[in-house]
Amino acid sequence: MSERVNEKKKSPKPEAVLPTLGPLGMLRWAWTQLTSMRTALFLLLLLAVAAVPGSLFPQRPANPAIVTQYIKDHPDYGAILDSVQLYDVYSSAWFSAIYILLFVSLIGCVIPRAIAHYKAMRSQPPRTPARLSRLPEYGTLVIPADAGIPASAAITDAAELLKKRGYRVDVRDRDGARPSLGAERGFLKEVGNLVFHTALIGVLVSVAAGGLFGYSGQRILVEGDTFVNTLVGYDQFTPGTNFQSSQLQPYSVQLDKFDITFDRESKGKFGQPIDFTAAVTTKENPDAPAKKEVLKVNDPLSLGGTSVYLTGNGYAPVVTIRDGAGNVAMQGPVVAKLQGENYYSSVVIKVPDAKPEQLAFAGFFLPTAFVTDQGVSFSGDPELINPQLTLNSYFGDLGLDAGSPQNVFELDVKKLTPLNARNLDTKGIVLAPGSSYTLPNGKGSISFDGVKRYIGVDIHHNPGQLYALIFALLAVAGLVTSLYVNRRRVWVRTGTHEDGRTMVEYGLLARGEDHRLAGEAAAIRKLLSDDWLLGDDAPTGSQPAPSATADNDRADTAAKGASGAHASPEQPAEDFIQSTAGSSESKKDQ
Repeated sequence: MSERVNEKKKSPKPEAVLPTLGPLGMLRWAWTQLTSMRTALFLLLLLAVAAVPGSLFPQRPANPAIVTQYIKDHPDYGAILDSVQLYDVYSSAWFSAIYILLFVSLIGCVIPRAIAHYKAMRSQPPRTPARLSRLPEYGTLVIPADAGIPASAAITDAAELLKKRGYRVDVRDRDGARPSLGAERGFLKEVGNLVFHTALIGVLVSVAAGGLFGYSGQRILVEGDTFVNTLVGYDQFTPGTNFQSSQLQPYSVQLDKFDITFDRESKGKFGQPIDFTAAVTTKENPDAPAKKEVLKVNDPLSLGGTSVYLTGNGYAPVVTIRDGAGNVAMQGPVVAKLQGENYYSSVVIKVPDAKPEQLAFAGFFLPTAFVTDQGVSFSGDPELINPQLTLNSYFGDLGLDAGSPQNVFELDVKKLTPLNARNLDTKGIVLAPGSSYTLPNGKGSISFDGVKRYIGVDIHHNPGQLYALIFALLAVAGLVTSLYVNRRRVWVRTGTHEDGRTMVEYGLLARGEDHRLAGEAAAIRKLLSDDWLLGDDAPTGSQPAPSATADNDRADTAAKGASGAHASPEQPAEDFIQSTAGSSESKKDQ
């Protein structure tokens, strides 16, 4: 016998063989990992991190010229950044992959949870525990025999009270010796959680729709000018990924007049603009009637599915430039770019049509000109009190004939020959409204005819903007609901004592942490006591006859001296309330 035992001990154990998942099993495992809440949170964080390069490096959709210049200025790593799409972050393959994975992960999280919650809402509350005293909140009540409330009636009364309090109730063994009920409420907590995650999906879809089918653009409008919503009407245009020119509705906006109100009372902010008002005339389409409207800051116009915002303003000096042959080479307003206080602005004028040499001017416009003792001009007030145009003039090839794009607010003078400048004998050109100046060497002349105002407008079309706002509000509502609604369960069991008293015990359990569970238990106890006319304030008595007040007072105070005893409808001698929150038994039941 011992030899057989030794042989069994010596025989090697078979090696454990792990089951192979196979292709289908690997797909199921990958799907489980992708649709977990941990993965969704990680992808959400990763998406936020992936968006950071979009604010660190210039983006090609916003300004291709800046990207090109950035690559030229950084030849060592500029091309490398371009190869990994850091100049097109939001349309890059890696950013789109994170976005799509987050979208799929959220859908995979929400749908199974929604199905499980729907089944839970349709199912009955859990069965009544055998020992209610193990629950975090537990209590007993005693109904006197002369009240005429049997166990079945008591359980019916408890069910009605809990229903009025918002519980879903299921009564068990109503006509038995120990009827009980299970009640549950707080399903809105999980509903709020599902609404939050569903709304987050809606926000992602809305943002994606805006990026695909939206567009934005900028345009400068001088008083009297009209903007028509066509591609050629924009100074700068940024289309969405799937933008089509047919999306543009040909509405028009004409700037009739622009007024600015400056602060004339405050000492610290004297001369600061405090109000902007643009009077415009709009038409929804070429055949629509004209409509007078007002455009103000933070009060955009809605036209053709777009929002037109007032974003900037300034002065536009009106000039007339004649070339060496005496022909008008340019005439009209020139936008002056704001550079400093009191609307001190820079002016660049390029005249490619001048003959025989192209002309250019660069200088400053001062709404109210003052001159220092050193002969330096500056603007002393933003209003048009003493307008002055100070310019240097140049001639030569402006480089526009080659078709290379140039910034209209900048002038490269390296290849140009100066005609007028402060450091030359000809000095600079200083003009007041209505004055003119003849250029040296018969190159032509320039006259300052007057001043107009201009505004800068931003035009945005985002088809998902409204939906993103709605889903964002739904997400906040769902989150607040999930945080403030508690999932609770209540069980009540009744029984009849030999002396005719009806014994009632109840217990409460929360799904998760609920610091208000004790208050709920006290509220339910009060509802039951008031319905059965049980006096909680009656003095404690030691009379041998059964007494509802004495029994319930004893139930209120016995917990102080109770140790390990458990009450039940069949054990009336120890009627008490006890709290077992935090005990090992409570944790086991949870």
